[in-house]
Amino acid sequence: MAPAPIRLLAGPAAARHLADRGLRPADIVAVVGAAGGPKGLALLPLDRWLFGHWLADCPRERWLAGASIGAWRMAAGAQRAPLPAIERLAHAYLEGQRYPRKPSTAQVSQVCRDMTRELIGHDPAAFLAGLAPGRRLQVVTARSLAPDAAATRLAFGRAALDNAVARARLGRHLQRVVFTAGAESTADGCPALPPDAFDSRCVPLQADNLEDALLASGSIPLVADPVPGVGGAPAGRYWDGGLIDYHLHWRWQTLPGIVLMPHFLPAVTAGWLDKFLPWRRHGLGPADRDWLDNLLLVIPSPALLARLPNRKLPDRQDFFRYDTDHDARLRDWRRAMAECEAMAEAFAAWVERPDRIALEPLPG
Repeated sequence: MAPAPIRLLAGPAAARHLADRGLRPADIVAVVGAAGGPKGLALLPLDRWLFGHWLADCPRERWLAGASIGAWRMAAGAQRAPLPAIERLAHAYLEGQRYPRKPSTAQVSQVCRDMTRELIGHDPAAFLAGLAPGRRLQVVTARSLAPDAAATRLAFGRAALDNAVARARLGRHLQRVVFTAGAESTADGCPALPPDAFDSRCVPLQADNLEDALLASGSIPLVADPVPGVGGAPAGRYWDGGLIDYHLHWRWQTLPGIVLMPHFLPAVTAGWLDKFLPWRRHGLGPADRDWLDNLLLVIPSPALLARLPNRKLPDRQDFFRYDTDHDARLRDWRRAMAECEAMAEAFAAWVERPDRIALEPLPG
């Protein structure tokens, strides 16, 4: 038998549930979209099946939370008509990013704003009105607390050093602000937020802040400009939500059901800066070990990765690898997306017959 194109990793409670009852759409209480830039393209085929088919007719309340590309994916998946929104996102991300050599941060920001507009369309109010019943969309951003809010290399270096000493010290530099559609209060809108040093705030997503919130969630320091204020939120400049919540290592065990994360690798890393710290790649220690108790991770297998161009998922380094040969980059990104159709097919087959793929425990 050929190796499976996916791996399935489960927390202890999720593993018990799956062993006893299998997995049905009604079991899924949340879907999580990690930050990851172009790697998110590889998950769009699985998103199409999840949101356009398997979860489409299940009316239960469900949180869709994401940072950066994960926020854009969840915004598309939360729609009553998710497939056109996912196609708009794919087209915008593929065709929109034809940068000159060494683009300025302003150029990158304008491209990202144009991509955001293509995703949500010309009428943000209609986009929000198009959310499926019961969906709770959460767009994660990071608000700068620096006096001048400047994304200088020195300021970013200070934040990285503080984070290396202790993740809590990153709270001196950034605040978590989550924009939520479907519920306005902190208790109802963001029930899984961790009790940490980032002074979390939940802000309603509305027509006048939807574009800026989505743009801010993907605005990478030193690559793009910050978003200088988002309507209805605390004053300041807003950055990529992955800086604080790279893979959304939240208190998911507080939600009553299975939390599904289509993902890139077998790790749930708290913040973007933590991925450079081996001792934090799989969580923050014993205190948060049960947060992922009900999490199910779906990731590409080594066998699938071996079939992809450059034997890896698309990533931001491809902009340097291919330089201005945009056609070659897009050719290989499209090929990777086509190969990753196998992830959706394999997960759909596993849902019908769970003995096809053995569950693995989450590392940590």
